[in-house]
Amino acid sequence: MRRRHLTVEEREGVVRLRLSGSPLCLAEARELSFAAVELAENRTVRAVVLESAGPNFCLGAATDLDPLHCDVNPPADLSLLRVPVVAALSGCVHSVGLEIALVADIRIVTTDVIASMRDIAAGKLPCWGGTQRLPRVVGRSTALGMLIGGFQLDAQSARESGLAHEITEPAALRTTVNTLVEQLTALGPLALEYAKEAVIAGIELPMRDGLRIEADLNNLLAAASEDRVEGLGAFFEKRPPRFTGR
Repeated sequence: MRRRHLTVEEREGVVRLRLSGSPLCLAEARELSFAAVELAENRTVRAVVLESAGPNFCLGAATDLDPLHCDVNPPADLSLLRVPVVAALSGCVHSVGLEIALVADIRIVTTDVIASMRDIAAGKLPCWGGTQRLPRVVGRSTALGMLIGGFQLDAQSARESGLAHEITEPAALRTTVNTLVEQLTALGPLALEYAKEAVIAGIELPMRDGLRIEADLNNLLAAASEDRVEGLGAFFEKRPPRFTGR
């Protein structure tokens, strides 16, 4: 499906949300938020890929986009997705573009990637979660360096800081992401969903409460999941599992 700025493609349970690669305008921000809201209710989706149509993932905000007073918040809506979200990052990943990328569960970057948070240089603050998600991903010191020091992360420093999970050549980005997505969609969707929920819900809690969430989700998976039965059957029968997401 082609929208004015954002391209949404779905194939075999994998949805690709393709940004224009230009500075994020208000219309594109709205399209991204609306797409995320729709996907959150779609139980046939197994994985979501965030990518760009151009050499740059996102060059920041366009002149017509004021994130503080915007009527949508794409990172907040993307954070509600229960399925794995993979970000394919190339070229420049600036400000609101980085805030969007931070919501992804796994980030693959190209060797030419440059990530930055340039809001304060313009007399503004990140307001789509940048001051909160960035330090949780790269650590306090690196986040403060980016936010108030204007430091940028190249591919290697992104990998070392935890922002990037893997580095690949620009020409190999799509293949690398496709391979990862194939691996993810071969796994039990309920187990993936519960694993993501356990980490996100538990990371802000004391260890004792986080372990309770893990135990509760394990019991739920074991008691109510056809996929759990299928997984065990496939293991003992030495065959690939046929997961249904139920």
